[in-house]
Amino acid sequence: MHCRPNMMPPIVHPTKCCTQHQMQTTIVPHIHPSHTTYVNHHVFQHQHYFPHTQSVVNDVSHQHVVCPGPGPFPRPF
Repeated sequence: MHCRPNMMPPIVHPTKCCTQHQMQTTIVPHIHPSHTTYVNHHVFQHQHYFPHTQSVVNDVSHQHVVCPGPGPFPRPF
């Protein structure tokens, strides 16, 4: 005779979660324009000269003074 085994209620374990990743590539173009401006400069350099001369002036003055008295003549002895 066969005996039936005893059965217990099932034990339910927490669900095992698995994740699968799927990827789709989308291209988004980014345009970065640039510009170079070349500026040409023309400089006028004004040069100023100041030549200088020198001269000498000799000044002579005369004074006429009225002196009282007989004058500077020598007196006879």
